[in-house]
Amino acid sequence: MQQVRKAVIPAAGLGTRVLPASKAMPKEMLPIVDKPAIQYIVEEAVAAGITDILIITNRGKGIIEDHFDHNIELEQRLEAGGRTETLAQLQRINSLANISYIRQKETKGLGHAISCARSFVGDEPFAVLYGDDVIIGDDPACGQLCRAYEKYGLGVVGIKEVTVEQIQKYSSLAVEALGGNEYRVSDMVEKPTPDRILSLFSILGRCVLPPSIFEILEQTPPGAGGEIQLTDAMCTLARRDGMTGVDFTGIRYDMGNKLGILQATCEVALKHPEVGADFAAYLKELAKTL
Repeated sequence: MQQVRKAVIPAAGLGTRVLPASKAMPKEMLPIVDKPAIQYIVEEAVAAGITDILIITNRGKGIIEDHFDHNIELEQRLEAGGRTETLAQLQRINSLANISYIRQKETKGLGHAISCARSFVGDEPFAVLYGDDVIIGDDPACGQLCRAYEKYGLGVVGIKEVTVEQIQKYSSLAVEALGGNEYRVSDMVEKPTPDRILSLFSILGRCVLPPSIFEILEQTPPGAGGEIQLTDAMCTLARRDGMTGVDFTGIRYDMGNKLGILQATCEVALKHPEVGADFAAYLKELAKTL
């Protein structure tokens, strides 16, 4: 089975759930301690063996490109000041992977955004890492899905069980256990009403798709919100060929949600080698006042 070498990161959303922070700064660039959210996503892809990454942006998101590019003046200043460790960190960012960019000129939905990646993907399978979702764990979530693709030869979705209330905001999947944390997915419904819930498993943040998804997207009409939904195209794929669901390990943080941003910042800070101990001591003192 063909190895997954390419990844697409859709980062063209408007970030309306985290306004006003996202008015002038893309939500993907909001920091988790000392790194922007999108860097965690790129690092996950690289750790999974991805070598080529396409980031889909839109107007006002050039700062994302700047982050993964060289800043010669800054690097020279760090070198002159003997800050070799910080310089090495910045240079590592510049060489994580072969990163390219394309603009989604109209925000017509996630399905439309993915269709913009067709020439980049070609005839290869590819991973999709949603720009809203940072997943942190010892085994990269993207890698878990890539292994399932190579094992079964079918499209793969990263799944988690959610509450009845949450499932109506996400998608609901018809699943059959295959063993361990793997499931066969035969159907899915986007933002289901209570009478259409198939299970409490939902797609959260990651998928690996065959190149045939682009032909399906071409025939997919606008769905929820009047947008072309990637879930609708994957539903067609699941009904036609079947898909695999992987209940991935790792902690997911919703960076399109204010509480999710705070949770990510707090939990990552506690494990940070530089500030973790001091931050833990601060939280213990703060907790006494609550």
